[in-house]
Amino acid sequence: MNLIGKMLDNRYEILEKIGNGGMATVYKAKCHVLNRFVAIKILKDEFTTDTDFIKRFNSEAQAAASLTHPNIVSIYDVGNEDNLYYIVMELIQGKTLKEIIVEDGILSWKWSVNIGIQIASALEVAHKNNIIHRDIKPHNIIITEDGIAKVTDFGIAKAVSNSTITAFGTTIGSVHYFSPEHAKGGFTDAKSDLYSLGIVLYEMLTARVPFDADTPVSVALKQVQEEPVEPIEYNEEIPKSVNMIILKAMQKDPNCRYQNATQMLEDLTRSLKEPNENFVVIQAASSNSPTQKIPTIYDMELEKNSERKAKKVENNEPEKPKGKVRAFFAKHKFLKIVVIILIAIALFFGAMFGTLALFSGKPQEIQIPNLVTDESGNAMTLEAAKALLEELGFTNYEIKYENSDEVEKDYVINQKPAYQENYKVTAEEEFVLTVSQGSLDEALAEKLKNTKVKLPKKMIGKKKEDLIKELEALTEDLDDEDLVVKYEIKEEFNEEVEAGIVTEVDQEGGTEITLDTVVNITVSKGSQFKDVTVPSVINKSEAEARSALEGLGLKVEVTYEENANKSDGIVISQSVNANKTVKEGSNISLVVNKQPKKSKVTVNVNLKSLMNYTEPETPSAPTVTANTTNETANTVTPPAKPEVKSSKVVIKIGDDTIYSETKKLTTTDITASYTSSGVKDVKVYVDDVVKFNKSVDFSGGDQLVTVE
Repeated sequence: MNLIGKMLDNRYEILEKIGNGGMATVYKAKCHVLNRFVAIKILKDEFTTDTDFIKRFNSEAQAAASLTHPNIVSIYDVGNEDNLYYIVMELIQGKTLKEIIVEDGILSWKWSVNIGIQIASALEVAHKNNIIHRDIKPHNIIITEDGIAKVTDFGIAKAVSNSTITAFGTTIGSVHYFSPEHAKGGFTDAKSDLYSLGIVLYEMLTARVPFDADTPVSVALKQVQEEPVEPIEYNEEIPKSVNMIILKAMQKDPNCRYQNATQMLEDLTRSLKEPNENFVVIQAASSNSPTQKIPTIYDMELEKNSERKAKKVENNEPEKPKGKVRAFFAKHKFLKIVVIILIAIALFFGAMFGTLALFSGKPQEIQIPNLVTDESGNAMTLEAAKALLEELGFTNYEIKYENSDEVEKDYVINQKPAYQENYKVTAEEEFVLTVSQGSLDEALAEKLKNTKVKLPKKMIGKKKEDLIKELEALTEDLDDEDLVVKYEIKEEFNEEVEAGIVTEVDQEGGTEITLDTVVNITVSKGSQFKDVTVPSVINKSEAEARSALEGLGLKVEVTYEENANKSDGIVISQSVNANKTVKEGSNISLVVNKQPKKSKVTVNVNLKSLMNYTEPETPSAPTVTANTTNETANTVTPPAKPEVKSSKVVIKIGDDTIYSETKKLTTTDITASYTSSGVKDVKVYVDDVVKFNKSVDFSGGDQLVTVE
């Protein structure tokens, strides 16, 4: 049957076939309600008439849908239509572990242990919920593109309450991954899944299964009778602890294996930290118990069926003796006929005389009683009215109830025939009593409280009109038109669900409610935003880009980057490509080129002030003494002025030297300028000694730095 293009439940459109299994075919489909892609598993035609397979198929959804775990494939929905039984589940992008082993061969031990940890984690949750998978194998483990393991195919899983399940004589699963007890058709539990996980780890690390043969029966016998070759013999890179974990998981005796997934999970995690440590303990199998045959449930069923089909034991008890009268008439058949005729004649005359007596006697007449009020004029209760009727000999009466705002509950409202003085009737007269059941509101509230209905199993995802019809149909068989399911509709905008589809119900599907319960239903109004086409704003200024996008109702977020090859202040990239259709109100991120702002800083150095230089005083001139003898003056040389000292002055901004000169310490007007951006250190050196150091922000505009 070609199902491509078929729409299931007016919701799931089948797009393509993506897988094929023993029981079902898997298709990729689109859910038009939630607008997402899903996987749909559809039971093969040859199994739709087999109730066993249908039950087994439905159990996959019932078991897996109750599990929420990142390593378990999520189940969304289950149903059937036109004899197609299907399960809707999470669509996983990736490959099965079997495909990876076939393509890559032996896998690295760390990667394999990591996958084993994820599978064990999934089994831990399932087992704690009393669910046994029973078919753990590489084919049922999907590895996503992100390296996440997803356990799927709970088609033969079954919830149990006493840790055991059986297949009722049938062989279910994959024989290469069977536990010994599974292969024997005996009881299986959580430890059987751990045995299968051990084989999966074995195959990942050796690229082979531990037991193989030409026929499934031969493989099953090996599972029961033979010990596996240690995986480390096929792959020397397997650490000692990992080798022992696999061997412990694959012990023939379930009591010698890991007793739960948590224990195996702990050892797998520890092996990543201590790969060659000897921490795995394998318990020796007990040899004290004698070999015995354990019957499977299938054997017991055969025994029961044999008992049911066995011939019944014949009843050999002697026949009971006939009575004396029967024995007499058996011998005198003629007298039997005479007696029968005489009895018939007696019955005829008895009936005739009875009829004559009936018509010849006049029936007694009785005054009609007042059943609404008593002699004192007080309202009469139903019990009092019934007692009065029966006291007078009236036994033929009917009681009807109706609401009354004037007459109290359980009091008579009126009677038929009505009370009249001097009006008599026979005892066969039929009375109809109308009795109050209280006010309309009280009575209706009581009826609503005492009437229950079962809600539809599936409500979310349906069209509003369809759900309302289903709710109204729940009370169609009730005689009272006031007995209806109460519901309130609230509509909300929803960006993911189309308009008119139910998104939330405050009552769980399939539960029983009383009619005084109000069912609150939330329905999608669809998107509150219209579709808009995104324009290109590349190379536009930030202001122009904002105006163009915000004018279309889009939200704009701006970040800045420095790009020396682009003009300052223009948009260099946008998060949503041009011509793409998005919803009004969507966020669009823009990256705007922002070149750093430059400014000019002028450094003015007062060297004299900076060095605290004071000019030395000029020495006083010597005293000149005149020669009185010859009256000639002595010539005196004036003192020399002290020489001003010079120093090397260097001005640096950042790593750049913008000034380097030797100046006298009396200098007061050294000037140098520098243009840059950002924060830089301005330093002044005098004879290689830092005399001034200050951080200056060059983005703050032109500045003058005075050094003195």
